[in-house]
Formats: sequence, C-alpha cells, structure tokens
Amino acid sequence: MQLSEAILQALQAAWSHKLRSFFTLLGIIVSVAFLVAVVAIIQGMNAYVRERIGGAIVGANAFQVRRTPIAVGLIDDEAWKAIQRRPIIAPEDVPYVARALPDARAIALQSGWPTPQADVVWRNKTVGDVFVFGVTAPFQVVQDYEFTAGDALSDVDVRERRPVVALGFDIADKLFDYPAQAIGQSIRILGQQYTVKGVIAKKGNVLGQSWDGFVMMPLSTFEALYGRRKTTVISVKMPDAALVRDGMQRAEEAMRIAHRLRPGQSNDFTVDTADALVSFWKNLTRLLFTVIPAVVAIGIVVGGIVIMNIMLMSVNERTREIGIRKSLGARRRDIRNQFLAESVTLAVLGGVLGLLAGAALAGLVATVSPLPARVTWWSVAVALGLGIGVGVVFGVYPAVRAAKLDPVVALRYE
Repeated sequence: MQLSEAILQALQAAWSHKLRSFFTLLGIIVSVAFLVAVVAIIQGMNAYVRERIGGAIVGANAFQVRRTPIAVGLIDDEAWKAIQRRPIIAPEDVPYVARALPDARAIALQSGWPTPQADVVWRNKTVGDVFVFGVTAPFQVVQDYEFTAGDALSDVDVRERRPVVALGFDIADKLFDYPAQAIGQSIRILGQQYTVKGVIAKKGNVLGQSWDGFVMMPLSTFEALYGRRKTTVISVKMPDAALVRDGMQRAEEAMRIAHRLRPGQSNDFTVDTADALVSFWKNLTRLLFTVIPAVVAIGIVVGGIVIMNIMLMSVNERTREIGIRKSLGARRRDIRNQFLAESVTLAVLGGVLGLLAGAALAGLVATVSPLPARVTWWSVAVALGLGIGVGVVFGVYPAVRAAKLDPVVALRYE
C-alpha cells in the first residue's frame, strides 16, 4: 500500500468514526492548544513590553541614569539596602553627562520615583490621583511627545520657574470639552494655580493602563511644590539605537567622575535601558516556560496511549483484512508501514487541530483582553513535530503486532 493511500484510509476511518476519533485525539489537541496559546501570549507579551512599555518608560533609542534600577523585583534585601544608601541623582550630575555625550540628541532631567499623585481641579471639576512630575524641556524630545494643542514646555519655563503645565490627553479630556479649550486655563494642584500651556497627544493604553493620565510641569516648578532634595533621573536620547550602548559606557564614566568614585569602587548609580525592563519580564515568563513542558508532556503521553489502544483495537477489527492482504503477497513491512502511517496521520491530525484551537484561543484572548498574542513559527513546528513523534512512538507496537499476525490464523478470524 502506498503512503498516500494509507493516509487517505486513515482519514476516512477518522471521518467515519468522528466521535471516537475526537476523543482519541482529545489529549493531543488539548496539549498542543495549550502549548500554542500560552507561548503565543508570552511571546506577544515580551514584544509588547519591549515595544510599548519599555519605550514608554525609557524612550526609543534612550537610556537613563538612575539611583534605583528598573528591575527592582530581581534585587535581594541586602542589595536593596545598599541601593537605599546611594546618593541622589542631582542636577549637578547633568553637566558631566552632557560633556561626555556631545552627540546625544537630548539630555533631560526628570523627577524620580515614586511619582507623587494629586487632585487636579478646574472650576467645579476634579480629577483625582493624577501623576505629577517635573521635567526639563529636552525630556519631551526623549519621550517623542507630540502636542495636540498649545506648546511644549521650554528652557525658559524651567529657568524662570514658571507656573505652567502640560496635560496628558486624558486629563485634558476629563476637565475640558476638547483639548484646545484647555490652553490658557488655570488649574489648581495642591492649592497652587498653574496655567495650561499644552496638551500632549494621546499615547494610548498599555495592558489597560493609560499613559495619558498625568500633569507635567517644569522641574524647577515641581521642586518648588514638592521640595528640592529628591532624587531625579537623567534621560539620554541617542540619534540611533546602535549608539546607545557606547553612550551608556561614556555616561557611566562621567557619573563615576561626578560622584568621585575611585577605581575598584562599585557604582552608586545605575545606567538602564528598556532592555532591563524586558529582561525583568522575561525572567518572570521563564518560570512559566518551566511549567509548560510538564503539562504538555502529560497530555501528550495520555493522548499517545489512547492512540495506541485505538490502533490495537483497529488491528483486532481488521485481522481478517490483514490475513487477506498477506495471502495476496503483502509483506510484513507493508503491513507495518500501513498501520504506522495511520497512527502518524491520526497524531498529526490531532496536532493540526490543536494548533488551530491554540491559535483561536490566543486570538480570543487578544480580542477580549489587553493581553497581546503572537503565534510563533517555532510553536507551530513543535505542534506538528509532537504529532509526528507521538504517532511514531505510540504507533510502532500496534504496527509491529499487525505485521506479525499469522496469515492462516488471520484468515480464520471472525
């Protein structure tokens, strides 16, 4: 029997016993669907963190000089205590970094973590718990902010400590009917009045969290409101992504000079990119990847055992057919290959159905939730490879048993 004929016969048998075939393949379908869906969600999350969250926090082609590293979840208690003893990142550090990076597109200073929250009031309207942070003018370049109304904060605003603010789109939308109406209006924060100078274009949501719910003011104005002895963050935007790594090294050398660190002393600051945040997330998702193989393996083994039992039943049901084929000249190898091909066909069919179910589940998750999902080529290859592997491993014994049947005994079988 040719391979194509064996595959066609297996498909016909599966179709003629649809319910039995479904339950036969259920273990493989569920396991492969779980694998494809979970991997798709995790890979989508990794890309999402890298493209959206990392870029939103640090900026594209940018890095930060910070007192506290971004990946705080990976720091033990002793290391955290050492970080708490670090000196603050101060405005006096900026000239050192600027001299070391004359090719930087922008070097900015911003208020550090934790970001304070306050109620923003305009007439009889109030938006509560709004993030308030102070920046120097180049920060808007680092973050690629665009303004849907009004103007950006300027160096003059910072130098003269002007009581002006730029509103995130959501805040302007909640307080005013449309963004242009906000320009020139006076809002109150902690009892102080500030004039709205600009409204930043909508940045969108990340995992359901809006990036447009903030008030941004000149750093000097922020310090007048919240105090000057707070740590800040230096943000540096390079002209190209390829220059970021070299820029980080030069910034590190400049900060060591600024903080008067001797050779051999550890840095009392951190130079971070969005890669630190991505690495932090990947370390978390790596835990999931350690669980996935165990869950999939259990389902695959169960599914393989079911396929083997069904194939043994098929051998018993078709014993007379095997005897007739052997009496007509079929060799043991022909019988073995026929049943092995049928077993592999069934398993691959289960893998394909599981792949489709997993892709559909990943798409459903991406549709009804903020979690993204991306089906990767290697998960598709693994799904199909599992199908072939299960068919071969668990189909060998029934195929060999069918091939060893005595044709005389098989012909007498009823």
